[in-house]
Amino acid sequence: MKIKWADLALKWKGALEKYKYALLVVAAGVVLLLLPGGGEEKNQEVPQQAETFDLVEFEKKLAQVLSQVQGAGQVEVVLTLAGGSRQVLAQDRDRDRDGGVGSTTVTIGKGSGSQDVVALQTLAPSFRGALVVCPGGGDPQVRLALIQAVSALTGLGSDRISVCTGGGA
Repeated sequence: MKIKWADLALKWKGALEKYKYALLVVAAGVVLLLLPGGGEEKNQEVPQQAETFDLVEFEKKLAQVLSQVQGAGQVEVVLTLAGGSRQVLAQDRDRDRDGGVGSTTVTIGKGSGSQDVVALQTLAPSFRGALVVCPGGGDPQVRLALIQAVSALTGLGSDRISVCTGGGA
């Protein structure tokens, strides 16, 4: 039994024409599988950010910015907080056989028995009120500009912001 190479080549050519797109997808998959995976595994740990809210520093920065408002003069700012900053922690939810849902806080082992919680987000504290004292506080246009600026930066409503005239020392 002799193999007829010409007939075999025609069959292969017909099969390749018929399934060329499928073979192209398979070849692309093989190439993607053979690509290197990037070497070392990347550390998935979220870097701990030491972002703590400093009220005094925020008041100084706010006063410095508000002093730039035309006609305001030297500004002093006092803010009160409704609550401190808080963190939103990662939760792992499990379903039990009865259909109930339970959740546990996700922690990361740091070695030698210590663990840290996984913080997804740190929320800044909410403000209760603001007092702005400046020499230009008696001018209605300056007062409005200061109230709008403090409202934009703190999220307070205008009813919670008081602007007073100060004795420009």
